[in-house]
Amino acid sequence: MRLQSLNVGRPVRVPYTNQPEGVTGLNKRPVEGPVWVAAPGPKGKGGSGLTGDAVCDLRHHGGNDQAVYAFAREDLDSWAEVFGRVPASGAFGENLTTEGVDVSGALIGERWRVGPALLLEVTCGRIPCRTFAGGVGQSDLIKRFTLRAEPGAYLRVIEPGEIRAGDPIRVEHRPDHQVTVSLQFRAVTRERHLLPELLAAGEALHPESLDRARAYVAAGGEGVRGN
Repeated sequence: MRLQSLNVGRPVRVPYTNQPEGVTGLNKRPVEGPVWVAAPGPKGKGGSGLTGDAVCDLRHHGGNDQAVYAFAREDLDSWAEVFGRVPASGAFGENLTTEGVDVSGALIGERWRVGPALLLEVTCGRIPCRTFAGGVGQSDLIKRFTLRAEPGAYLRVIEPGEIRAGDPIRVEHRPDHQVTVSLQFRAVTRERHLLPELLAAGEALHPESLDRARAYVAAGGEGVRGN
């Protein structure tokens, strides 16, 4: 397992974002590195965990629990039939394009060592939005992406460090539950009846998903909507 590509993006003005400023950092491009990765701060204040990488919509992206976004090279390849071309590494806005890692099958709370120093922890899957669809030029991407339930993974930084393309990725810890990124994504999008299952992941789960699961259970399975 390895880091096939390390990707960062700068703010770009586009017509398809909900941001008042009309800019997005979705357009990630591969860099050789090294890049320093550290916890960026709480959501709404902290952006990307990668030095030099832009997060423009701080309401929905960035912060300690979404410090790094990973997507499998193998999953990118599977979108070639939709796009009519093989998506480039970074095309889905991911910071880490992995090789040999089942990213969407990773467990919430699973910890990855990337390179010699950086330690990351899986928190949740990515929820697609209009900016995401516009960035890849597919108007029906949100529906397709949601139905596939292979969203890639957001990760928090446990131990900071430098990384570069080609670094090995090692799974250092797998928690004792069965809550995968894909299951979490399905629960917060189309299959809300799965929300109680997320509680097994505990505090490792992204706080927003954990709160949603707790509210769903407290309400007896009713009245909880949204991502």
